[in-house]
Amino acid sequence: MPIYEYYCVDCRKKVSLFFRTVTAAQEAEPVCPRCGGRRLHRLISRVAVVHSEEDRLERLMDDTSLLAGLENEDPRALARFMRTMQNELGEELNDPELEDMIDRLEAGESPEAIEASLGLNEPGHEKSAGSTTDA
Repeated sequence: MPIYEYYCVDCRKKVSLFFRTVTAAQEAEPVCPRCGGRRLHRLISRVAVVHSEEDRLERLMDDTSLLAGLENEDPRALARFMRTMQNELGEELNDPELEDMIDRLEAGESPEAIEASLGLNEPGHEKSAGSTTDA
């Protein structure tokens, strides 16, 4: 079931047309659904390939260039890794503190300096929500 994109010369809009088969698309004379115009030029559309979350994460872990900088403790590589993970997972976190932290890593600031400025390494601050202390 192909969907083709066209540019309508009459209304100057990009439109998408659905056809039940490739043959139907080849035989049809496309008509603009917005203005009814018949002067449409077919566009080359981007192709989307759907991957499972597991496949996407596996591809990321196989990307040696993405992980190479992490081994060298490069803050810019950590920022690149964080942005790539965010983009790959398709999640908009809308977290200003996280964005600020990634910006600072991209500028080359060390994770330790960022933690210190945020007070994350002060006594009494838990490293993680589930951490416990031994008695």
